[in-house]
Amino acid sequence: MSRIGKVPVALPESVSASIEGSVLSVKGPKGTLAMPMLDDISYGIEDGRIVVRPANETKRARSFWGMHRTLVQNLVTGVTEGFTKTLEITGVGYRAAMQGKNLRLQLGYSHDVNVAVPEGLAVATPDATTVVISGNDRQKVGQLAAEIRRWRKPEPYKGKGIKYRGEFIFRKEGKKK
Repeated sequence: MSRIGKVPVALPESVSASIEGSVLSVKGPKGTLAMPMLDDISYGIEDGRIVVRPANETKRARSFWGMHRTLVQNLVTGVTEGFTKTLEITGVGYRAAMQGKNLRLQLGYSHDVNVAVPEGLAVATPDATTVVISGNDRQKVGQLAAEIRRWRKPEPYKGKGIKYRGEFIFRKEGKKK
C-alpha cells in the first residue's frame, strides 16, 4: 500500500479543481494546469481535498498510485507558489545574460549559445553567473534547467561548468609529478 498515495492533496482556499472527462484541471492565482487521468487510478474531490486511489488491484494501478498523487500535488503547488530552479555558472569568462526572450550563454565555445525560453516560464539573470528559472509547471522548469546545464556540465577537476544551486561536485585530484 502506497504511503504517499494514501494522503489526500489539500486544496487551499484560492484553488479550485474540476474533473472534466479524463482531464483533471486545477485553477489558482498563478494560472491553470491540467493533467490527463489514467483509467487505473480513480480521482475524487471531497470537501476541499483531492483523493487519489487505485481503481483496481492490478500491479499497474498500485505502481502508478503514489506517482499520480505526487503529480496532483505538483499541480496544486504550481498554481499557488510556483517552482524555481537556480543555476550557477563557474569558470573564467563564463556568463549569462537575457536578450529579449532568449538566454545568451558564453561558455568558452567559439560562439555564444542562445537558448529560447518557452511560454509560461520566466528566466532571470540577477548577475552574470546566476540563472533563475521559474514557472508553475514543475516538469517544464526542470526540463529547461537540464537543457541549459547540458551545454557545459561541471567537470571534476576545476569545477568549471553549470551546476544547480546546492549541488555537490565531487572533486578529483590532478596529476602528480
